[in-house]
Amino acid sequence: MPGIDESLLEAMRLPGARGASVVDWISGLALGAVGDAPGGDAEATAAETAELARLATESGVLALAGDDSGETTGGLGGPSGKEPPVQDLIITNADSYHLLRFVTTTFDSTVFVHLWLSREEGNLALARIRLAEMADRLVLG
Repeated sequence: MPGIDESLLEAMRLPGARGASVVDWISGLALGAVGDAPGGDAEATAAETAELARLATESGVLALAGDDSGETTGGLGGPSGKEPPVQDLIITNADSYHLLRFVTTTFDSTVFVHLWLSREEGNLALARIRLAEMADRLVLG
């Protein structure tokens, strides 16, 4: 099972990958980073993406994370209480994609992987699938 460094290197092998990081969305700290960061500052990017992750898990997105009965999961956890109610976030802009994949752990799940992809060279669908597989295998600590 790969750790943070191995997982980030695996993410960088995806077509169009510009940079990747593992971030704690509660503290906003990057637990690891590789490649470039938007704006050139990996720590600032980690803090900004952590804010997006907090907004997605603690605010109105919960209304979209309901089960088939139309009820929301409530609180920060998903149906099991251990996973975030959102699997991933995709942010697009003129020249790139940002994919934030939440990592489910046996303890409090407060970590996500951020992948920055070139829009011209990257394949968003492939990146989403591979990032989900990588996040499932990621070993923290």
